[in-house]
Amino acid sequence: MANEETSKLLNRWRISPDDSVDLAKIDPRSNDGAPGDKDETRLATEPLVVELAEMQNRLWAESKQSLLLVLQAMDAGGKDGTVRKVFSGVNPQGVRVASFKAPTAEELAHDFLWRIHQHTPAHGEIGVFNRSHYEDVLIVRVDEIVPEPVWRARYEQIRHFEQALGHAGTRVVKVFLHISKEEQKARFQSRLDTPEKRWKFSAADLAVRAKWDQYQQAYADAIAKTSTDDAPWYVVPADRKWYRDWAVLQILLGTLKDMDPRYPDEEPGLQHVVID
Repeated sequence: MANEETSKLLNRWRISPDDSVDLAKIDPRSNDGAPGDKDETRLATEPLVVELAEMQNRLWAESKQSLLLVLQAMDAGGKDGTVRKVFSGVNPQGVRVASFKAPTAEELAHDFLWRIHQHTPAHGEIGVFNRSHYEDVLIVRVDEIVPEPVWRARYEQIRHFEQALGHAGTRVVKVFLHISKEEQKARFQSRLDTPEKRWKFSAADLAVRAKWDQYQQAYADAIAKTSTDDAPWYVVPADRKWYRDWAVLQILLGTLKDMDPRYPDEEPGLQHVVID
C-alpha cells in the first residue's frame, strides 16, 4: 500500500491535535474502509499478521528504534483479544506486554509516571500497554480520587513524557477501542453465562458501567488533550472484533513503515565464509 493510501486509511481513526472529540458521534459498529464483510476481512487480516512479524523482525535486528502501543478501552473493550490476535505471529522475545493494575504502596510513593517508565520498550522492542498512564486522568477523575487541578495538570505532563520517549527513539501509538454500551452488556453477559470466562467478571465492573457517561467524557477529553503529531490517538470502532483487529494491524503497520527499520549491514567478508 502506498504511503498516500496508508495515510488516507489511518486518517479514518486518527485524532489530529486540534480535533475536538465526541465519542457519541463515532459509530462503534462502523466497518468503514474494511476490505469486505466479516469473512473477507478476516481473510485479509492473516497476511497483515505475517507482515507485522516481518516488520518486528527488522525492528529487532536494527535495534535503534522502538514502538509503544498504548491500548485503552472501557471494560470488556477487547484489549486482551486485540493483543492475542494482532501479535499472534511475532517473535515473543521482541514484544513486551505490561498490564497496569491498581498502584502498589511503593508506586504511590512516586510520581504517577514512575511505574510506567520502567516498562517502556528498549531499542528493538515493541511494547504494549494494556491500560496505562491514562488511568491517572480517567479513574482518578471520575471517582474524584485526586483534585481536579492535579489530574488536569497531568495532560501536559503526559505530553512531555511521550515527547521525551519520542526523542529517545520510541514511537508512541495510542489506540482507544471504542465499544457501545450495548456491546459491553452483551460481553458481560457472555462472561457470566460461560463458566470458564466468569473469572473475568467482577461486581465492581457494574459500578464502573454505571458511570459510563462520565468515563466517555473523561476519555474524550484525555484523547483530545494528548493526541499529538508524534504520539497520536486513534479511535477504533471495536464492536466488531474482526474489524478491530484489522484496523489495529493497519495502524501498527503504517507506523512501522514510516519508521522504516532496516536490517544491519552484514559483517564484511561473510560471502567467502565456508562452514566445514
